[in-house]
Amino acid sequence: MTAEPAVTPHQQPGGGEPDAAARQLYLAIIAQGGRTPFTDIADDDRAALRQLLDIGLVMANRMDRCYTAVSPRSVSDRLGAELRSEATRLLVRAENLPGALDGLTRAYDAMPRPGGCSGGTVYVEGHVHIRQRISQLVSDCRSEVLTAQPGQRPADTLQVALAQDVQLLQRGCSLRTIYQPVALAEPPAIAYAEEVTRHGSQIRILDEPFQRLIVFDRSVAVISANDDNSTAAFISDPAALTFLIGGFERDWARADTSEAAAALGQGPARTIPDRVGRLLARGLTQRAVATRLGLSERTVAGHIARLRDRYGAQTLFQLGWLMRGARDDR
Repeated sequence: MTAEPAVTPHQQPGGGEPDAAARQLYLAIIAQGGRTPFTDIADDDRAALRQLLDIGLVMANRMDRCYTAVSPRSVSDRLGAELRSEATRLLVRAENLPGALDGLTRAYDAMPRPGGCSGGTVYVEGHVHIRQRISQLVSDCRSEVLTAQPGQRPADTLQVALAQDVQLLQRGCSLRTIYQPVALAEPPAIAYAEEVTRHGSQIRILDEPFQRLIVFDRSVAVISANDDNSTAAFISDPAALTFLIGGFERDWARADTSEAAAALGQGPARTIPDRVGRLLARGLTQRAVATRLGLSERTVAGHIARLRDRYGAQTLFQLGWLMRGARDDR
């Protein structure tokens, strides 16, 4: 059997309730922990799988080569809104949809979550399990996601995130993301950012170090629990959440909207020498500037040499001082 999904969901999700076969397939996926490999779907289940994909109860995760269960609660909310907007005659059906999915919702809520729990924090090990749990939180989200994403995001990760985040925004949730400048340096990242901003997401650039963070509905925060990001902590303690959200809001207030707009072709571009100069004016060393911008120290040294000639500076300290003054005069 092929490792790729043999069933492709329609571009516009269908409405309605799953039939008996689709319900049984969904419950079977739930029994496996909410995910099943592409290769485990029998030929006899293809029609049921197509129905689950069309309704939105299952989504294909090509990165992990598996189908992942989506919360029936979020599905019922979305389908309810679609049905009510179609015609008054469908209103009763839309109102009854949450009840129709109630059995599946109970099964989803009762599904065991991977990882151990300690003091309001659940630790999840393994990138696959972390992505699965985050996907579940995205599908359960009702109002807001806050996220800080340092460094570059791999293209395959962005592909999976795009489908999830667009659905999130289409449900009426807000999405605010803080990036470092290097994050929007590659075409896949720019394409992702353009698409989510088109659906209402807000993006800002913060040119300084910060930690990876995702917060769902201000009730669950996700942070890395080790250096290689192979373990994540899912935090629900109110005091810890208040602290983490407060840090995000401070970073958001300091972050730059114009640099994000420039990266997406929506404003004047800031050149690499300009960015080198801004960091020097803030007191960073040559090595720190290279690390921040994802450049070699040799490349940064070349930019600094040209900036010294432009400003007539003899030392790095003098150059930073002169550039600070030039920036303040603007």
